[in-house]
Amino acid sequence: MVDKLRAELERLPYAEHKRVKLRSVHLVWVVPLIAALIGAWFAWNSLTRHGPTITISFSSAEGIEAGKTRLKYKNVDIGVVRGIALSPDLSRVLVTAQTTRDADTMLRADSRFWVVRPRISLSGVSGLGTLVSGVYIGMEVGRSSEQRREFTGLEVPPAVAFDLPGRKFVLRAKEIGSLDIGSPIYFRRIQVGQVSDFKLDASGQSVTLEIFIKAPYDRFVTSQARFWQASGLDFTVDANGFRLDTQSMATLISGGIAFQSGLDGALPAAPAPAETAFELADSRVQAMKHAAGGEQYYRLYFNDTLRGLGVGAPVDMGGLPVGEVKTIGIEYDEAGKTFRFPVDIVLYPEQMRTYFRRPPADIGQDRLLDSMVADGMRAQLRSANLLTGQMYVALDFFRKEAAGRIDRSHEPARLPTRAGSLGQIQDSVASIVGKLDRIPFDGLSRDLRRALQDLDHSIKAAGKLAKRLDEELAPQAKATLQQAQQTFGAAERVLADEAPLQQDLRATLNDVRRAADSLRHLTDYLERHPETLLRGKPEDPP
Repeated sequence: MVDKLRAELERLPYAEHKRVKLRSVHLVWVVPLIAALIGAWFAWNSLTRHGPTITISFSSAEGIEAGKTRLKYKNVDIGVVRGIALSPDLSRVLVTAQTTRDADTMLRADSRFWVVRPRISLSGVSGLGTLVSGVYIGMEVGRSSEQRREFTGLEVPPAVAFDLPGRKFVLRAKEIGSLDIGSPIYFRRIQVGQVSDFKLDASGQSVTLEIFIKAPYDRFVTSQARFWQASGLDFTVDANGFRLDTQSMATLISGGIAFQSGLDGALPAAPAPAETAFELADSRVQAMKHAAGGEQYYRLYFNDTLRGLGVGAPVDMGGLPVGEVKTIGIEYDEAGKTFRFPVDIVLYPEQMRTYFRRPPADIGQDRLLDSMVADGMRAQLRSANLLTGQMYVALDFFRKEAAGRIDRSHEPARLPTRAGSLGQIQDSVASIVGKLDRIPFDGLSRDLRRALQDLDHSIKAAGKLAKRLDEELAPQAKATLQQAQQTFGAAERVLADEAPLQQDLRATLNDVRRAADSLRHLTDYLERHPETLLRGKPEDPP
């Protein structure tokens, strides 16, 4: 039985040789296979975790270290610096950064990069956290749909973020003053925006500033808005006196800009569209003088002195500034053989809205000014400040003046004028002096001398009379006073309460009172018994 089983087993095929062969093959290839799997895993992990490699150029690599400096967006790591090299022309530093997979969609054409490091400026302090953690490269995602892998880094952090709601506007100024990127912008002393950028114009004659106004304050920037520099202290001495103004303590150090929606009393205007350009005035006074267009130029001739009247002096109508003095010149009058001093003024129709009661037009305004002049309106020099001696031009109505008109045959047209209040005072003083000159002071002086001599004689005579009265009447007056004192003493003794006269007088008064009482009783009895006068008083019954 056993032999039979063994014979059957011997007939079965052997697999032992094949198992030994397969085991030897597996042991040879297992290590490369594991290495390949690990490599594939690392490759897959690298592809899934890392994003594209980007290059950022900076002017300097200060504080940037390969393998340490992080790339962050909103303080979240999105990459790390892998290498630092110089550009081929040696003018820039090329920083290579490996980004994460999440940063792939952030690398847009208008994305911005900058180095975040501690910064101390007039507008504030930033980046203090990097003193501990070290500098890093900040990023802001752009709005473009185009992808990019090479960027130019900013030297300073952007003043305005892309996702901040609001609108940008443009300001043009002759000079930038103390303004800088990040300088605040105020509306009614509330900070509503800041300067985001500035550049010098190609002509070199002016500066263009880009500003950003945050929502919802951007709706107050209208088409009639006025902007002015609010840097430091605005100290002005003019026809209105002394003025000192500032927006905040911050503007004293770092400067700033303020604006107003429009002129005081003007009709509300629509909000200005983004990128609208405005003029940046040096002060609020200058900003309020600027007109939106349609300026009217006129020339004035005054017979008064122009001392105290300067370029920029206001033209006033009823207390409202409606223009300003542009130029003051000198010209020779051939006909009169004398010099004249023309004063050119500009009127701002927009500021005369209160008088016109409707938005002025050029033709309508000409007719209206003609009628106003015919009604007695004249230009007059007036003193605005006795302390500084400043003068201004006033447009006022003088109903008693002869009818006048605007001479439009010249360019600019000529407005009629009237002597100023100071000139009127001078004329009055001159008239008084002329009248005084006609007074015969020589004759008056002789008469006055004689009158003074007569008065001197009268005073001397009065002195002699007083002396005589003192010598002759004084003894008699003394004796009279003594007699009066004696009389008053006797009267006092007679009128004293214990004096005999007083006692006798009181007794007499008592007798008179009793007699009056008896007489009253008698009259009463007779009224009751009138027959007593005929029959006598009846006897009393026993």
